[in-house]
Amino acid sequence: MARPTKYDRDAALDLAMHAIWKDGIDKSSVKRLSELLGMTRSSFYNAFGSQEDLVRECLPLYAAANPVAVLEDEVSGSVLVLITQVLKDLCRERAGDPEGRGCLIVNTVTELCPAKEGLGAEIAELILGSAHRLEELLDLAKDSGEIAADADTRALALALQNAMVGLNVMCKVVGSEEELWLLTRATLQGLGLYRENIDA
Repeated sequence: MARPTKYDRDAALDLAMHAIWKDGIDKSSVKRLSELLGMTRSSFYNAFGSQEDLVRECLPLYAAANPVAVLEDEVSGSVLVLITQVLKDLCRERAGDPEGRGCLIVNTVTELCPAKEGLGAEIAELILGSAHRLEELLDLAKDSGEIAADADTRALALALQNAMVGLNVMCKVVGSEEELWLLTRATLQGLGLYRENIDA
């Protein structure tokens, strides 16, 4: 089988990403993925390299479509309103998934971490990088007076990241958007980070 064209490759990556997201890495063997994509194992290796290489290629596609992706953008307004809205959107999206898949990255952490090298270590870096970005955002909130000048933004960022990871696990057993938002809002309020956009 010939190497997929760019268009076919994009479609194949999307299909593979959803399969890995639903079934996990362990169940998404090269044999299973190549059958899903309608190619031989040899063609799979020629097209994607290894299973880990395929996952690496899928991760940016997943991250770009994730509701938390907007946290990477430049902020023009209230940081806390942004964080509150992103988590509200995350509750809506997770509750709206009939398969209850949670988050591809969080699922992968539970399969591969802890790891000192390879894909597991790279996934851990994504989680830690997300916490670092949250710390940057909370530093902006501190600078603008949204949170106290003596707030420990590192601790708050880690707690917020932990809440997001927990939400992506809880949605596998709590399918109600209202219930997911109830627990998420309580966490934000407890951390002093809850702000609704009163103009919306």
